[in-house]
Amino acid sequence: MKATYKIIIAITLTTFLSCSGNGDKADGYGNFEATETTVSAEANGKLLFFDVEEGHVLEENTVVGVIDTIQLSLQRDQLQATKNTIFSKSRNVLSQREVLKEQLKVAQNDQQRIVNLIKENAATPKQLDDINGQIEILKQQMKSVETQNAPIVNEVKGIEIQIQQIEDKIQKSIIQNPIKGTVLAKYAEPNEITAFGKPLYKIADLDIMELRVYISETQLANIKMGQKVEVKIDDANSMKSYKGTVSWISDSAEFTPKIIQTKEERVNLVYAVKIRVKNDGSLKIGMPAEMWIDNGNE
Repeated sequence: MKATYKIIIAITLTTFLSCSGNGDKADGYGNFEATETTVSAEANGKLLFFDVEEGHVLEENTVVGVIDTIQLSLQRDQLQATKNTIFSKSRNVLSQREVLKEQLKVAQNDQQRIVNLIKENAATPKQLDDINGQIEILKQQMKSVETQNAPIVNEVKGIEIQIQQIEDKIQKSIIQNPIKGTVLAKYAEPNEITAFGKPLYKIADLDIMELRVYISETQLANIKMGQKVEVKIDDANSMKSYKGTVSWISDSAEFTPKIIQTKEERVNLVYAVKIRVKNDGSLKIGMPAEMWIDNGNE
């Protein structure tokens, strides 16, 4: 029985080693990630147009939807009409100021003539006092008119700010895709009522994927920023290789993530590392992969 038991163990080990190739282990294990962006509505209303489908690749700044802006346009037109009415009041006040300005100019000319006449004893000091008093009254009247116009100007500025706010809302009713990427999920359909902050779709740039792996402290000396490494994924009965570049190394240790199941490994401290890999279309978010360090790389 003991001999039979030993034979079974030997066969099992032989099978395991043959399946493991040369027995080498990868330097890191992890899963692919991508920066996912959730695009949300920035206005309230009905989705009049929404051209987004899961799996589609969208270019940056592409218009993918429009939210109904009729009510906003009506509010803007109403504010514009109010602004024009207030402007007419301001024009009346300013026209009064222009009349006073002309009267002041005439009075100042008369003042200069009286001064010259006094030098020739052809006018009296009382005439000069009268014209000086008239000039002072005109100046006070002009200040009063300008004071009347100040609240009107401020009111117009307030309305202009409201118009700008409405125009900003109208602009945000046009849904523009923020980044180039692939649509991962779609949360709305045309003709639905949406609201500010409601998610519309999720997008991510899948051209460059990031593999997050975890390495031990003893491996830190063998890896650095910008280093070229090899990344492998399962491909039928073999492994498919990609070239990757180390883009980030954590500066603090953490407990081994739950994806590593053995009790011995769960109590170890590891460092997270991100590897940038160009996607040929085969790499997916969440896909497991291995990292292999070539110690000959500089």
